[in-house]
Amino acid sequence: MSITRIVVPTEVKAGAIVEIKTLIRHEMETGHRRDNFGKPIPRDIIHSFVVTYSGEEIFRAELFPGVAANPYFAFTTIATGTGELVFTWTDDTGRQTVEKRMLKVV
Repeated sequence: MSITRIVVPTEVKAGAIVEIKTLIRHEMETGHRRDNFGKPIPRDIIHSFVVTYSGEEIFRAELFPGVAANPYFAFTTIATGTGELVFTWTDDTGRQTVEKRMLKVV
């Protein structure tokens, strides 16, 4: 499981624009480098990042080898109602990191 950092307010007013910031710790190995013995290091990047809010997709990013290690994303959404934000990162090996946060709308 990768280490993540997510910044999202816990409580907002209905209709407010909510800024969400995420960072995941991942080496993002491109597959173009070699180890100390000359063997290719296999590609292992996060290839997709999806965020849902109350079950509806609100953000999606497809990543490629040119993305730096430890990808950071910042985006906004509109607070429509109290609901769960689900953040899902998927890498080339099929591993998924899933984090959840509640957004309370008052």
